[in-house]
Amino acid sequence: MSEKILVIGANGQIGTELVTALRGIHGAENVIASDINSPTYAIRNNGPFEFANVLDKDNLHHLFDKHRPTQVYLLAAMLSAVGEQKPKMAWDLNMTGLLHVLDFAVEFKTAKVFWPSSIAVFGPHSPQYDTPQYCVMDPNTVYGFSKLAGERWCEYYFTKYGVDVRSIRYPGLIGWKANPGGGTTDYAVHIFHEALKHGKYQSFLSANTALPMMYMEDAIRATITLMDAPAEQISIRSSYNLGGISFTPTQLADEIKKHLPDFEISYADADPRQAIADSWPKSIDDSQAQQDWGWKLEYDLPRMTQDMLQNLKELV
Repeated sequence: MSEKILVIGANGQIGTELVTALRGIHGAENVIASDINSPTYAIRNNGPFEFANVLDKDNLHHLFDKHRPTQVYLLAAMLSAVGEQKPKMAWDLNMTGLLHVLDFAVEFKTAKVFWPSSIAVFGPHSPQYDTPQYCVMDPNTVYGFSKLAGERWCEYYFTKYGVDVRSIRYPGLIGWKANPGGGTTDYAVHIFHEALKHGKYQSFLSANTALPMMYMEDAIRATITLMDAPAEQISIRSSYNLGGISFTPTQLADEIKKHLPDFEISYADADPRQAIADSWPKSIDDSQAQQDWGWKLEYDLPRMTQDMLQNLKELV
């Protein structure tokens, strides 16, 4: 039986690349991209597309009824920095959308659901280094506590209703194919664009702010690997830690300078995103993902930097 996959929030930083990867594996006709906004040319023309608003329950129900998906990837969300400007809207989008999808997964007996969590679930009292899978979690952003609540709902629907929900706590994601969506880690994408366009960049995070990051190729591979793993190998139904690579803006700039020696970085004063970054872990322990479904990182900082600059040179 072939898969029928629905990707909700397909226009975003993750969705753009995930749709392409899934269509390459399962065939374009079997991956339905959906978003509240009109998609890029590639997504619209290389396979089916549906307009979808996760807050419109009737519209979403129609999509499930029409396509009867065997897998659903719910990527629609409001991220950390934007969420702090619109906290109640962020909570509504991040929570209500998830509950709609989980309810329809029960009703339509959807085989698997993927929902992304984030390192934002951790907070000021979580261990900052090698943050373990289970620890104190006291997020202080609406994005963080909506993701933490979402993790509990995912595990609840698995336990109570048998929904095969799978999730990853993504670190900051870095890619060249789509723009980031308003997160605290976005500097690590913008810096490459500015380095190539102007030879300089002003970071909104301070020089020594270490955060866990991941190249998009690794993130997409991790997502698909998790979804392909046999159900008996999935021991965590809240969300798996995923560590990636940890670095500071200074370390990233130094790596860029190996390719662009004249590049200069400066640092802004008192950006509100700094407080968010300071509450997040500096490195993550993802040994549970390694043990359960064979997760292994492929892109370190030098390889990621080289690949980003090489690909963006053709676009800038």
